[in-house]
Amino acid sequence: MKKLVMIGNGMAGVRSLEELLKRDNSSYDITIIGEEPHPNYNRIMLSNVLQGKTELDDIIINEWEWYKENNIKLITGEKVTGIDRDRKAVSTDKGSDISYDDLIIATGSSAFILPVPGSDLDGVIGFRTIEDTEKMITIAETKKKAVVIGGGLLGLEAARGLIDRGMEVYVVHLLPTLMEQQLDAPAARMLKKDLEKQGMIFKMEKQTAEIVGETVVEGVRFNDGEELACDLVVMAVGIRPNVALAKDCGLEVNRGIVVDDYMRTADPSIYAVGECAEHRGVAYGLVAPLYEQGQVLADTLTGKEGPGYEGSILSTQLKVAGCDLFSGGKINEDDETEAIVVQDAVAGVYKKILVEDNKITGIVLYGNASDGNRLFSMLKKRTDISEYTTAAVFQKAGEAEDEATLLAEMPADETVCGCNGVTKGTIVQSILEEDLTTFDDVKKCTKAGGSCGKCRPMVEGILSLTLGDNFDAAAQTNGMCECTDKSRDEVVAEIKEKGLQSPMEVRYVLGFKHPEGCSKCRPALNYYMRMIRPADYEDDKSSRFVNERMEGNIQKDGTFSVIPRMYGGTTTADELIRMGEVAKKYDVPLVKITGASRIGLYGVKKEDLPHVWEDLDMRSGYAYSKSLRNVKSCVGSLFCRFGTQDSLGLGIKLEKELEMVDTPHKMKMGVTGCPRNCAEVLTKDFGVVCVENGYQLYIGGNGGTEVRECDYLKIVATEEEVIMYAKAYMQYYRETGIYGERTAPWVERLGIDTIKTVLMDNEQRDYYVDRFTLARDTYHEAWSAMLKKNDEKKLYDVIKI
Repeated sequence: MKKLVMIGNGMAGVRSLEELLKRDNSSYDITIIGEEPHPNYNRIMLSNVLQGKTELDDIIINEWEWYKENNIKLITGEKVTGIDRDRKAVSTDKGSDISYDDLIIATGSSAFILPVPGSDLDGVIGFRTIEDTEKMITIAETKKKAVVIGGGLLGLEAARGLIDRGMEVYVVHLLPTLMEQQLDAPAARMLKKDLEKQGMIFKMEKQTAEIVGETVVEGVRFNDGEELACDLVVMAVGIRPNVALAKDCGLEVNRGIVVDDYMRTADPSIYAVGECAEHRGVAYGLVAPLYEQGQVLADTLTGKEGPGYEGSILSTQLKVAGCDLFSGGKINEDDETEAIVVQDAVAGVYKKILVEDNKITGIVLYGNASDGNRLFSMLKKRTDISEYTTAAVFQKAGEAEDEATLLAEMPADETVCGCNGVTKGTIVQSILEEDLTTFDDVKKCTKAGGSCGKCRPMVEGILSLTLGDNFDAAAQTNGMCECTDKSRDEVVAEIKEKGLQSPMEVRYVLGFKHPEGCSKCRPALNYYMRMIRPADYEDDKSSRFVNERMEGNIQKDGTFSVIPRMYGGTTTADELIRMGEVAKKYDVPLVKITGASRIGLYGVKKEDLPHVWEDLDMRSGYAYSKSLRNVKSCVGSLFCRFGTQDSLGLGIKLEKELEMVDTPHKMKMGVTGCPRNCAEVLTKDFGVVCVENGYQLYIGGNGGTEVRECDYLKIVATEEEVIMYAKAYMQYYRETGIYGERTAPWVERLGIDTIKTVLMDNEQRDYYVDRFTLARDTYHEAWSAMLKKNDEKKLYDVIKI
C-alpha cells in the first residue's frame, strides 16, 4: 500500500481525499498533517459564525470520526517545517519525520497584512481562521469601534458580522467602488447604499498609512492625514498563497506553486491543490475551482484518464442579509461585448448580461439574483441565446420567473451548488437512492448548501419537485422558514394580536430577514392570512406554488398533468368524449385512470394548459392543491350486495361540501360501504366506514411513505352528522396545522385525545363548523366573482400566468 501524505487539513485538500476515497479506498495509507488544532472545517462559513448565524461546531465538515472510519491518520496542531525530496519525507516542528510515496501540498493561503507601521499591534487581525474569528468575537464583547480595511467580499462579510456583534464599523477601501473585481459601478453603488442602511460607514478612496497605538490598536491614520479612533482593525485586502515549503525544497513557484493540468508540480511525486497552487498563471481563492481541482487530483492519483483541469470561470455571491448579488465571468463591456441591462431603481434590482457572438460572457445581478446559477450554467456551456427573451417589464410578482418550472426544466448536469460543484442530477439521484427528505439530509449527503448556503432555496425546490406530495415543508427548519426564527404558532399569534393585514406587513413588523420573503414563507403566510381573515383578505395568487396557479401538477420534464373533477369517480359520456378529443388535439402522451378514480391527462405543455381547460369545460379536480383532493368511495348499497349504506352518494356529498377550501397540506378522504373496506379508508385523513347502524368515523391516516393507520373517532347515525364532523375536523386542522404538515403528524403532535376533546364538545364543534362555513363561502364568492367578471370565461383564464 502506497503512503500518501497531505500537508494541510483544509477544504480543498480534504475534498481531494474524499474524491479519492470514492474512486479507490484501499490503495493508499493516508496521513494528514494540519497546523490548526481542528478537524476539517468550512472557512466560507466563518462569516456566518461572526454574524451569529451559526456556531463553530456547525461548520465542521468532517468530524474526528470521519478520519477514523476512513483509516486516515490525522495529526493536528503540528506544522510541517521541511520537505526532503531526496528521502521523500516531511519533518515537523514537533520532531516528526514522515515518509511518503506521494505528497499533496494543500497549505492554502494566509491573510495579507498591509506592511504599514503598527500592523503588528494587538488588535490587528486577518480573517482566515477559527482563531481569527474567536478573537474578533471576544474583542466585540468589550470594545465598540472597528475598522475593516478592504471593501471586497471578505471585508464586507466581516463588517456585517461585527455590526451584528454590536460594534460601530468603518469600511476603508482604496478604490471608488466596492467589490470592484465582481461588480460594475451601478451594482456597486446599489450595494453601498444598502449596506449604509445596515449601519456600515464607508471611507472610500482612502489609503492606510499607519495603525496607531502603543501595544494595542488605538486608531488608523490615512495618507491624507485623517485619523479614525478604533479598538480593532481587520485586514481584508487579499490573500497570499502559502508557498514557503515548496520554495525551500526547490519546486517551481511564482505567486503559487506551479502545477500542470493534472495538479502535478515539477516533482512527479508531489502535487499541489487549492489556494497554494498556481495553474496556467492563476491562483484561485474561491472554493468552487478548488473543488474542481480536487476531482482532477483524485483522478490523477487513481490513474483515471481525462482532460485534466482546464481552469475555472469564477462566480461570486455575498453572504450578507439584505444584499442579494451574483457575479460571474466578465463584469465590464469591451469592444467585443454588448450588454443587456435591466435596472429598476424602485425595486432595487439591477441585471446586466454581457453577450458576445450570441453567448453569455458575463453576469452582474443585484437585488434579485435568483437567475444566477441558471445564467452561469449557460455562460459555462456557451449556450446560444439568440432565441431567448432579453427583458421583461411590469410583470406581477411571481410571474416573471417560476422557480418550480425552471427547476423542472433544469438539465441534470447543471450546477446547483457552485461552492461545492454539486449538480441537480447528483441531488436528485441522492434523494431517490438514499431516501433523503430534508435539506439537512441533502447537505450531509452531497454537501450542496453546505458552504455559503445561498443555494438552499434551490435545493429545497429540488427536494419538493422530486418528492412531490411526500415533501414535508414543516420538517425543513425549526422556525417557519429561513427568514425568521419564529415558529408557525408564534407568527399566527402575532398576526391575530397585532391585527396584521398582509404578508408584507407580517414580514416587516415581525422582522423577517428578507422583505420579500422566501419560497416557504410566501405561500405559508398567504395561507395563514386567508385562514385567519377569510372575509377580508384577498388571496395572493402570485404567492401560490406553480401547481396551484396552473391548476396542474408539474412533472419532471416541465410538462403538467390535467385532472378534471369527477365526483366519486363518476362521469358522463359527453365528458369522456371531450377528454378524448382534448387528448388527441393537444397530443397528450398519457391518459390514465388515477389512484383517486379519475382520468388524468399527463404531459400537457405549459402553453397549452389554458386551452386544454377551456376545451374540457370541466372543473378542476384539485389534484395539485393543498386542500381536499378527493373522496374515494366504493359503490356501496347502490350495487354491491355487501353494502350497508350509500357510500358513493355520501362520498360525493362530502366532496362537494368540503372542496376548494385550502388546508395546510393535501387531504384525502374515503367512504367505504361496509367493513370490508374496499375504499381503503383507514389510511385516509378522514375515513368513514358504513355499518348497519350508522357511520364509523376515523381520522389522521396516511398512506404515503410512512403509513399511519387512522384513529377511531366515534360512530354517528346520519350523513348530516358525518359532514358536520368532517367540517369541524377540517377547520380545526386548518387553524392549528403547520403549513406543509399532513394530518398524520398533526394528530401525533397535538395528540388524538386533544382532538377528540375538541370535536366532542358541542360548543367547540359548532364554532369550527361555523368558521369552516364562513371560509367556504368566501371561496365560492371568489369563484363566482371571477366567473362574473370574466363573463363566460373559466377560472383557468383568470389565474393563468
